[in-house]
Amino acid sequence: MIQQIGIIGYGSWATALVKILTHNKISVIWHFPKQEDIEFILEHHHNPRYLSDVELDLNFIQLTNDLSTLEKKCDCILLAHPSAFLHQSIQKFNFQNKFVVSAVKGIVPEYNLIVGDYLNKVHNIEYQYIGVITGPCHAEEVAMERLSYLTMSSQNIPFAEEFSKLLSCEFIRVTPSDDIYGTEYAAVLKNIMAIAAGICHGLNYGDNFQAVLISNAIQEIKRFVDAVHPINRDINDSAYLGDLLVTAYSQFSRNRTFGVMLGKGYSVKQAQLEMNMIAEGYYALQCVYEINRQYNVFMPITEAVYQIVFGKNKLPVSKIIQQLTYQLK
Repeated sequence: MIQQIGIIGYGSWATALVKILTHNKISVIWHFPKQEDIEFILEHHHNPRYLSDVELDLNFIQLTNDLSTLEKKCDCILLAHPSAFLHQSIQKFNFQNKFVVSAVKGIVPEYNLIVGDYLNKVHNIEYQYIGVITGPCHAEEVAMERLSYLTMSSQNIPFAEEFSKLLSCEFIRVTPSDDIYGTEYAAVLKNIMAIAAGICHGLNYGDNFQAVLISNAIQEIKRFVDAVHPINRDINDSAYLGDLLVTAYSQFSRNRTFGVMLGKGYSVKQAQLEMNMIAEGYYALQCVYEINRQYNVFMPITEAVYQIVFGKNKLPVSKIIQQLTYQLK
């Protein structure tokens, strides 16, 4: 039974998860690197940088800038940190005898590994102690207490069921799953697909084409996850298709916003500077591209986005998408 949860990460999704847990009267120890942020929260009861409208219930929150506090006091660590910077933040953390739940929808670039595999191979955590939270759930809507659905995946189903109950409330519904690989890879890939959707929107492709793009995108995700981890799964479940749809279409989607900028003519650097949050799909692109060299899955959408973002012999964005249109059906 989980006794104390520690949270590493201080962005929008971390703040939303803190809101869910404290709404359920579950105490957390929340790590913030900067003492001035802690002092701001203690005075104003809000995260100074993300979801600042969310009032934080400090009766259930202990704030610390010392990761060793989480090592000593917590038997469960919830990671809600951008994947691009995850390794440097937790590389020295001692996870011994702890359950670890990843709410990170990305790949650890130093190792080209999804977070579950990274925790197992780099931190030597057995898979039965690892869980993954996915699903179509934007932090902004959680903050507004709009009904949202999550999937809690683990090879340890009793653990998945226990953590699902900790998150469940009147505006959050959680389904346990044993598909830790499929749900996590799908959560990574949907960010890339959302960049593609944004690019096409920026190029003034309409709803008709977007429907074709996304229907092809879920097929591309299915081909990849079936190649990496071939088990019986329904790709139309909310953990897969639902997460893709909300990320590809929502106004809150950072990856879609990043793509729109690229479609409108921004350079990658200009788009990144314009945004004050991280588009995980950008960091996932190179990793997925490298991983797929092993599996050789047909991934035309991923290939097109990769050409736009990282291609050395740069074609115009409009030309790359035009070529993509002939590969879709």
